[in-house]
Amino acid sequence: MSDLEQFRAETRAWLAENCPEEMRDGDITAENQCWGGRQWEFQSDAQKRWFEAALAKGYTVPTWPKEYGGAGLSADEAKILTEERDRINARKPLSNFGISMLGPALLAFGTHEQKLMHLGAIARGEIRWCQGYSEPGAGSDLASLKTKCEDKGDHWLINGQKIWTSNADISDWIFCLVRTDFDAPKHKGITFILMDMASEGISVKPIILISGHSPFCETFFDDVKVPKAYGDDNLSVVGEVNRGWDVAKNLLVHERGMLGTMSPLRGATGPENLGGYAAGEIGVDATGRLDDPSLRQKIAQAEIDDWAYNLTVERLNDEANAGNGLGAKSSMLKYAASELTKKGSQLRMDIGGTDAATIGPDGIEYGSLANTWLYNRAYSILGGTTEVQLNIISKRVLELPSA
Repeated sequence: MSDLEQFRAETRAWLAENCPEEMRDGDITAENQCWGGRQWEFQSDAQKRWFEAALAKGYTVPTWPKEYGGAGLSADEAKILTEERDRINARKPLSNFGISMLGPALLAFGTHEQKLMHLGAIARGEIRWCQGYSEPGAGSDLASLKTKCEDKGDHWLINGQKIWTSNADISDWIFCLVRTDFDAPKHKGITFILMDMASEGISVKPIILISGHSPFCETFFDDVKVPKAYGDDNLSVVGEVNRGWDVAKNLLVHERGMLGTMSPLRGATGPENLGGYAAGEIGVDATGRLDDPSLRQKIAQAEIDDWAYNLTVERLNDEANAGNGLGAKSSMLKYAASELTKKGSQLRMDIGGTDAATIGPDGIEYGSLANTWLYNRAYSILGGTTEVQLNIISKRVLELPSA
């Protein structure tokens, strides 16, 4: 037995012993994930036991070095862990932006002291992070941001506004892009800074969407003082002052990669369950087939698209693990995931018919098909608009000439 075969056998045995049955439902909905943070309360004893078992093993962040709370797994070992977890439909033991976005950026650009301060807390689920990028006048053209950051000697003074800040109202810290030099070209003079959301002068206003629910917020900074140092260590700025765009680009690759590797048709009515769901809603013919030829074709196409997409994700992950990096190909995954997610939501609404579109006396019920369908329309915008992703794909992946 090879080392990887041995690791797979050990991982399978560990999952069998440590992942509670209640956590093997394949649920990927946001409301049923373990997010961690100062305000976090476990939804069940099973969720707590699964998190604690994974934490003890380093499996909340399996590829991170052990000194920062991870398991130090190789790329091949991490792939096996994911495959074995997916085999039993296990939920992730911990999910948050600290793991998927800030962590990789800190590993690439952070000092040892910054890693010690923040990565362990992320791995242990102690701190929940949000992302302060977009502004009212700087969305797709992010480098036009104007949130002002002034050097005041022992601290930074920040004034400005961010928008579409996911879960800012329940997050503990924020990683933020601010402008430290207004005379420099727009991609210069930007600094990547970390700050506690409990800091005086930070206020948050939730944004309610047409779906009746939203994780998005407006975040305001009014004379917010961010210490340059915590103790003897300068921990507030990641990378160099005025070179934050380098960090931002690295993090955007991970964000788009994260959005692109979220299987768009998985979940309670994923492709493996769409047929059964449709049969229950519509019925079957005398041969046991779905009694709607057009819908049968759509479900079959959904299954094909989902498998093709996930095979592409696996191939690109293998390339990245071999040292080639994901780079601009993350935009390809993000675009494909956005389109498939919207199509999947539309297909579920087609199956549910008018019953799925029902609006009750209190509006659209959170978590309903209609709520998800409306919310998923935003995938064309969040994480970078579809138009921006297509421009990146054409120039940096396909290397097409400019018009």
